[in-house]
Amino acid sequence: MIKAIVALGAVAFLVGAGVMASRTAGDATNEAVESTLVARARLATVAPAERRDIDYQALDARLQRLMAEPAMVGLAVGIVENGRIIFLRGYGETVAGSGEKVTPQTVFRWASVSKGVASTMVAKLAEQGKVSLTAPIAQYSPIKLPAGAEQQATVGDVLSHRLGLYRNAYDNKLEEGQDPAFLRQTLAHLNLICAPASCWSYQNVAFDAASDVVARGTGVPYQDAVEEMLFRPIGMNSASITREGLMASPSWARPHSAGGRELEVNDIYYRVPAAGGVNSNIKDLSLWMLTQVGAMPDVVSPRVLQVIQAPLVKTPGQRGRLRKFLERLGDTWYGYGWRSYDYAGHRVVGHRGGVNGYRSLILFDPAKKSGVVAMWNSSVTQPAGLEFEVMDMIHRLPFRDWLQLDEAARATVVEDPLAANSGEIANRSR
Repeated sequence: MIKAIVALGAVAFLVGAGVMASRTAGDATNEAVESTLVARARLATVAPAERRDIDYQALDARLQRLMAEPAMVGLAVGIVENGRIIFLRGYGETVAGSGEKVTPQTVFRWASVSKGVASTMVAKLAEQGKVSLTAPIAQYSPIKLPAGAEQQATVGDVLSHRLGLYRNAYDNKLEEGQDPAFLRQTLAHLNLICAPASCWSYQNVAFDAASDVVARGTGVPYQDAVEEMLFRPIGMNSASITREGLMASPSWARPHSAGGRELEVNDIYYRVPAAGGVNSNIKDLSLWMLTQVGAMPDVVSPRVLQVIQAPLVKTPGQRGRLRKFLERLGDTWYGYGWRSYDYAGHRVVGHRGGVNGYRSLILFDPAKKSGVVAMWNSSVTQPAGLEFEVMDMIHRLPFRDWLQLDEAARATVVEDPLAANSGEIANRSR
């Protein structure tokens, strides 16, 4: 009897210890979650007291002057310094002549800035062992390349535009309304300009094979995977990847031509979501930049950032397209969905985007955890000089009028020179 009581006591002790351990583990998990939420809320808060390198009064004055240009309609700008959001501001109108002001809550299109989302997703899945960056793209996507090259071209080659196709292959057919999945299978009818991995040539239709990779690796549609694994954990509550998501936003900027005419929002580049489908307000684009400078390692690890932002292939043609900035720019590179530059001896990372009636940019210095994001709703590129004016402030470089506000001979209404130089048309996502 005594032995039985002792045995029961031992069992009760072990059960009680197990319950206490379980509660302790549960408490620790809850505390970790609460700590993460607090940290995330802090990151999402604008922190003007953390200002260090940038003269925001001078910057705001420059942006006010920019908005006086006839071609400008609306603009949203975000600045991150030392891993904190310091500046969020909207300028102008969501619709020309409407009086509806652009605010930090106004949603715009990212266009090709979306490519960094796709590369981050794929690299994150690779880190989890669900896909391989070095596996043939044919393992995850029904894409067909000339001469069966889908068996040699890797997932990484898709993300770095090294498939051997001519520039923007079949974008014209995409814009005519043809199905992108069908177009990816008919790429086999083309001729290779080089062997996969041996040259660089920018793509949209082929790049969207990344959405197939994500869907195969997660078992859910691309948009759902991005929402679950990136947007929601980061706190990007305004972000979406559909035309309907843009137009359902409480405040969203309508697209305009360079002449200020309102344009229709079409779904062309929403049909290649990995290449150009993301929408958000400027705060969420700023949070995305924070993630890319390493501020949310629980969502995107340092290893993933190292993989996607690494300079893989030189892109000397980019220097030609950015020739007015050559005083600052050295070598230019492309990685996985990201460009990188030698900017006056500093390594900076970013991307630009453009679809009909919208333009966007992101540029940051990973070492300083500082950078700029901007979106505007007109087909002009003058605001793109903002990224270099901000970089000059961050690195304490001499002022240059990169926004071209003081050039009397400059035309104020111009279509994108990148499009003219590369054979692209205004609607193509870059």
